[in-house]
Amino acid sequence: MNRDVKELCKLAGINEEIRITTYKGNVRTDEIHPKWELVGTHTGRRTFIVTTLSLGIPPNVVMKWTGHSDYSSMKPYIDIVDDIKATSMTKFNGLISVLQD
Repeated sequence: MNRDVKELCKLAGINEEIRITTYKGNVRTDEIHPKWELVGTHTGRRTFIVTTLSLGIPPNVVMKWTGHSDYSSMKPYIDIVDDIKATSMTKFNGLISVLQD
């Protein structure tokens, strides 16, 4: 299935270059891949979870849909959404400041 997802992404032109940096001891290695090579079924799962949480659907409902059995496995996704909300609020506050000036 992952092979098919990658092929579909390739056909769709999802080919932005993505740099992956790894370290082995003090040796840094940079690899550049087209985005379609890095997409898989878990990418869709993560996107679904973050999108539904961003829309305000309660974590316990999302957990039922995704099969997560405990809150600790959902926590990293909730943290991502909290960061997105904080960034959005910062942008909004900046806009309000500009309008008030």
